[in-house]
Amino acid sequence: MYLQPYLFFNGRCEEAIQYYQKHLGAKLNMQMRYKEAPPGDGTAAKIDGEKIMYCNVTLGDSVFMASDDCVNANVQFQGFSLSLSVKDEKEAERAFAALTDGGKVHAPLSKTFFSPCFGMAVDRFGVSWMVIVPGQH
Repeated sequence: MYLQPYLFFNGRCEEAIQYYQKHLGAKLNMQMRYKEAPPGDGTAAKIDGEKIMYCNVTLGDSVFMASDDCVNANVQFQGFSLSLSVKDEKEAERAFAALTDGGKVHAPLSKTFFSPCFGMAVDRFGVSWMVIVPGQH
C-alpha cells in the first residue's frame, strides 16, 4: 500500500506540469486529454477536449497524478502541503525560487532546529509546498 497525491488544477494542469518540468525536473510519464477518452456517459464530450483528463508525473523519487478538474470550478488546495526534500541549500534555493515565482512565501528559507534549510510557499497554481534539506540524524 502507498499514498499518492492527485492534484486537480482548474484548467491549468498542462501549464503546471510544464512549469514543474522546466523548474523542478519533473517527468511526464503518461497523459490523456478529455478528447482521447473512450465514449462513455457523455461527460467528457461537454468539456474542452484539450484539457487534461489524467496525467502521471515523476518528481525526484516520487510520483503524483494530476488533471484539470473541469467539473468542479472551485478547486482549492487546502489542508496539506507537498514536502520537497532536496540534497543541499543550493538546490533548496533553486527550487524555492521557482515555487515562489508568481506565488507567495509563507516562511522564507532559513535554518531551523530540524533542518539546515527549510521554507514554505504556495506556488502560482495554488499548491502549498515545503522545501527542506533533511537534517543530520
